[in-house]
Amino acid sequence: MSTILISGASSGFGALTARALADAGHTVYAGMRGLAGHNTGAAREATAYGLHPVELDVTDDDSVRRAADTVLSEVDGVDVLIHNAGHMVTGPAEAFTPEQLADLYDTNVLGTQRLNRALLPHLREKGDGLVVWVGSSSTRGGTPPYLAPYFAAKAAMDALATSYALELARFGIETTIVVPGAFTSGTNHFAHSGTPADKSVVDEYDTRYGGLMDQVGRKLAELEPPDADVAEVARAIVRVVGTEKGKRPFRVHVDPSDDGAAVVNAVADRVRTEFLRRIDLADLLHPATA
Repeated sequence: MSTILISGASSGFGALTARALADAGHTVYAGMRGLAGHNTGAAREATAYGLHPVELDVTDDDSVRRAADTVLSEVDGVDVLIHNAGHMVTGPAEAFTPEQLADLYDTNVLGTQRLNRALLPHLREKGDGLVVWVGSSSTRGGTPPYLAPYFAAKAAMDALATSYALELARFGIETTIVVPGAFTSGTNHFAHSGTPADKSVVDEYDTRYGGLMDQVGRKLAELEPPDADVAEVARAIVRVVGTEKGKRPFRVHVDPSDDGAAVVNAVADRVRTEFLRRIDLADLLHPATA
């Protein structure tokens, strides 16, 4: 059984995954913000479920370091790091200020870097481990408008994950990118999404694109099969963690609506593999073993 730290575990994919991993017998540290504030209830429920809530704000260097120190002081070591924390925004791209985009990147991209810098030294020292990145089919699938800042941030995270996989392989650390599609129920992504600060620009776009997000929401819901289950993302992560080292998939898609990301990623990942072989770095495609 593994000791796991997952970020963004107060709700959505994170909460479902943390509980599914605990059900599978793993020791799970559920990172979330505001244990003594807005997430007090979520922390209480996590504790009752057998999880170990830990204060973790991925946008704060000190919070990340304290979380890592807390976990490593209580257990022999972390085996799995799951990058799940994220935030969505909706609206015309032009109406978001640069500061808003920077905040979005801080959560979705820089947050993973903070966690990596806090925990990868431990994983590298022991020459073993798994890093799971919860991405998005939006990075290469069909995408609607009015979600550009979020899509760009998730694409940046995917690019970072792809490079990290190669740079960690010789330390014996494995990487898997889990790619969920646009689940319209079962998570709070759309309900808690941020909005643009420049309302005057929003008003101008509304003259040509009025009601667009309502249309997108309806159509995405129509694309979803009736049996689409957001918990399948959690089950996919449990399967990855439970798979023997060296046999884990590099990328796993969980996209009931089939927006095409699986097709495009298959080509991109094949090209990546072939290129690494051409430059004699094929060993980086799999983690080193003792």
